[in-house]
Amino acid sequence: MLLKKRIPKDFYKLFRTRNMDAYMMFLTAVYDESNAVYTASGLTIEEGQSIIGETISGMQIEWMEDVEETQSPAGNAVFETAGTPSAILNTLIGWGWMRSDYDERLNTYILSFPEYSQLYVELFKKLQSEDDSRERESILSVYSALYTYQSDQEKNNEILKSALHTSKNLELLLSSMQNGMRTYFDKLSRSKNFIEIQQVLVNEINNSDSEKYAILTTTDSFYRYKESVKELISQILNENDRQKPELRNAMNQCEKNTAAYLRAQKAVTYNEEADELVYKIEREFDLIERKYNKLVEQKAIFAKRALARIQYIFQEGSAKEDSVLRLIQMIDRSSDPDAILDGVRAKIGLTAPFKMFDDNSMYRRRDSSENRFEPLAIEREEETDNTAITDFVPKPLYTKKQLKAFCDKNVRDGVFQTTADTVQSVADLEKMIFLWQDIVGKQEGQDYVKLGEELHSENGFAFTELSIDLKNGGLDD
Repeated sequence: MLLKKRIPKDFYKLFRTRNMDAYMMFLTAVYDESNAVYTASGLTIEEGQSIIGETISGMQIEWMEDVEETQSPAGNAVFETAGTPSAILNTLIGWGWMRSDYDERLNTYILSFPEYSQLYVELFKKLQSEDDSRERESILSVYSALYTYQSDQEKNNEILKSALHTSKNLELLLSSMQNGMRTYFDKLSRSKNFIEIQQVLVNEINNSDSEKYAILTTTDSFYRYKESVKELISQILNENDRQKPELRNAMNQCEKNTAAYLRAQKAVTYNEEADELVYKIEREFDLIERKYNKLVEQKAIFAKRALARIQYIFQEGSAKEDSVLRLIQMIDRSSDPDAILDGVRAKIGLTAPFKMFDDNSMYRRRDSSENRFEPLAIEREEETDNTAITDFVPKPLYTKKQLKAFCDKNVRDGVFQTTADTVQSVADLEKMIFLWQDIVGKQEGQDYVKLGEELHSENGFAFTELSIDLKNGGLDD
């Protein structure tokens, strides 16, 4: 019996009710919990009601009254309040989405999903979940299936059928991506300003097809496994060609209509079926490669068109928004256009007459009188003999008299002693260094020079405490 004929007549009422989305969420919630339950029996009626109640509370579902739910109530639903977990569960059971069977061992009713209902609930799960971009897994699945078939000793053709089905899904995916790209071409051509173009580009980048395209173009998915799939296809075909003569010889050696002959004949047919499946997979992959290359080409054309559209809008613009076009129109309508041009020239400070040169302008001889080159006369300075050699001799910063005055200011009992107040400027610091260099350079031995701790002046200068005994010598006058 066909699975479609098992569906009850009230089954499709779910798609006509105002609470369709809520019913879909209830079904997927109960279905997931039924698959995750660790008992072999399944969910009870009370557990199903509890799951529906938690879904209503968690998703904050607002229940709406609908005539479809009151026309054919199931069981005792007519005596229950609409929108309660018990009434919702009984409605789903009455419509045939779920089935409740009495378990004598457990002495309770157990919920289950008919086979036709499972197909729809699986679809509801996919519709409610985000796009997980399984196209990369599709390529890996084809590669995995072919690799498993090659390694399998029994050579199960069901593995090849699964690989062919996945290849067709991947080819349909690329077709959908191409159709989506054409939609963005149409939106781009209708864009009249930069904001609209920007919105089209943002939508194209953030949509699910672009995410799938990004995964397909990575080096570890499409390009890599595409070549691996082709190598596996070649190896499988070569192996089947090698086995064909052996299988045919084994079949010819057996008597017809015997069990051995039928087994050998089935093996030959199985081998030929495998070849046909592999050839179909190879054709699908060739088609996938062509569509993928076409998609890459469409992406490049789309980017070029977007750039050209942006350049056109920036250069040409709209007649209502372009101030240059409005100025030209105003000059054409004016009775005195020269006055307007003079006013514009005065405002923007033009330094040259109005001229227009471009790549399509006619060639004409340049006027040699314009911008004539006139070299400047070089003025030579007269050399004088007033330059003295002393002009190149560096002069000392401080005289002996200035250093002696600084030294006498800080001498106590014949000893030059620095304190925190000694250095009040950069000049004082330099004088202290020059004084130390001058005295030390004339005296032999350094017992009379003592260095102390670091001092800090109020002006922020830091220097080492210096003590010089000047009893045996000092600065010359």
